[in-house]
Amino acid sequence: MTQHKHDASFFFPNPVSQRFCNQCGAELSRIIPPGDNELRDACLACGAVHYRNPLIVVGALPIYNNKVLLCKRAIEPRYGTWTFPAGFMELSETTAHGAKRETLEEAGAQVEIGDLFTIIDVPSANQLHLYYLAQAHNDQLDPGIESLEAAYFDIQDIPWDELAFRSIRTTLEHYVQALESGDFGPFNYVIE
Repeated sequence: MTQHKHDASFFFPNPVSQRFCNQCGAELSRIIPPGDNELRDACLACGAVHYRNPLIVVGALPIYNNKVLLCKRAIEPRYGTWTFPAGFMELSETTAHGAKRETLEEAGAQVEIGDLFTIIDVPSANQLHLYYLAQAHNDQLDPGIESLEAAYFDIQDIPWDELAFRSIRTTLEHYVQALESGDFGPFNYVIE
């Protein structure tokens, strides 16, 4: 796997610490719990330790007749810019299922999820982005409420200056390179 670094100034700052225990409602303290080596939000009243883990963003790079599917965002951040159908992974689903669900929700596209293509670490936003290659069953689209529109683009018509996030641009750049080289990864990047 290849690993690269890119700028992530577009991402949100780190979230604030949790303030109250979701088990008993008491105020939390920042401590290093016994047997641990990191500061954690912990409840001194009931003993619950509240671990905070990175959010996982899952998405697809859907292809139909050599065209790439992109969605124009109807939500912030980056309203009105183009992205892959992607979003936060839900509980009790696999990453591939999440990518397929997001594609249906945001673009109304039926796809077959293929191989994992890019793995992008975004530590400044406490996120991990996983993008799968996907094959669309047809060109029918029915964008959901999070998309202003969805469309298939020939490679030469991709709106490069209107892409929503660096992880989208990085994945698309590697897709274009993969079409020439035949190396479809997976590729791993760190966006600082």
